[in-house]
Amino acid sequence: MNRRHFLFGALASAGFAGCSRDQRPRLNVLNWSAYIAPETVPKFEAEFGARVRYGTYEDNEEMLARVMGGNSGWDIVFPTSYIVKPLLANDLLAPIHRELLPNLVQLEPRFQRPNWDPDLHWSVPYMVTAAGIAYNRKLSPPPQAWADLWDPRLRGRLTMLDDPFDTMGACLKKLGFSVNATDPAQLDRARAEAIRQKPLLRAYLNAEARDQLVSGDILVAHMWNTTAQQAMDSSPTVGFVYPAEGYAVYPDATVILRESKHQELAHRFINFLLRPDIAAANALTARTTTTNAGARKILPPAFRDNPTLYPAPDIVARGEWAITLDPATQRLRDRLWTEIKAA
Repeated sequence: MNRRHFLFGALASAGFAGCSRDQRPRLNVLNWSAYIAPETVPKFEAEFGARVRYGTYEDNEEMLARVMGGNSGWDIVFPTSYIVKPLLANDLLAPIHRELLPNLVQLEPRFQRPNWDPDLHWSVPYMVTAAGIAYNRKLSPPPQAWADLWDPRLRGRLTMLDDPFDTMGACLKKLGFSVNATDPAQLDRARAEAIRQKPLLRAYLNAEARDQLVSGDILVAHMWNTTAQQAMDSSPTVGFVYPAEGYAVYPDATVILRESKHQELAHRFINFLLRPDIAAANALTARTTTTNAGARKILPPAFRDNPTLYPAPDIVARGEWAITLDPATQRLRDRLWTEIKAA
């Protein structure tokens, strides 16, 4: 899934390697772009006498291509939750040693035993992204549900995410099904809904929709909450809603690669990321949702209470975590997405 190309533009890979005579142990960290505070790595290096080679990627596919061979040179990566099982199936992950991570207690209860890794044996939750509807507040009545995105009044001023899981997921939710549906009949009905909606669309867009929404060129956009927050930071005319039927949620996790020769240092880095002050700084920079309850307590109230990034419990309950799909279902979804795009 080509997800989150929108994340603020790429951070330049940090040049922390130092000179060839630097004898400090080196940790190699590969993360999503703009997903960490600029001071986090220097603080870790100073506190632990280490040096960090820090690189970035823009989607899970890019990360997988770089690590799949098992000889990538990276120690830590940050896959979305549904990627953890494929990494494990390909024998790419080292186990997490909980005794080396005393800050695990800082995680929110719902992330203490997540469904993709209930014992946190292979991964540690990091941040969360979710999908919903961003809109121009001048639109009356404003959208409240996925079904509202089939309204003829939006013709030519509506965008959907250029993402097969998310856009098919919106169609599935509109029909009352799970975003993780595997039933071919349900998936075919979602395909039909997407094709029925196409005459209303300006385009399938990810990051580009943000600027079009801020300028008023479009009225409604299917959008990730982090992108929507960027739009709201730029313009008071932009609002955001989690649809009434439910929505997809994408937790990202930290994992240690089996190939890592610095696993103790990798655990120290993960435990450092779990420290509330560090987790809070990272969330503020990324403008996203932390999984760290301790961090949330010390976030500025305006950020901590932001309903786009930190929705109320009843809205959180409507979210559905994306899961790993079986290969046959994934192939079917890929084919249906091709048909939708070609229609």
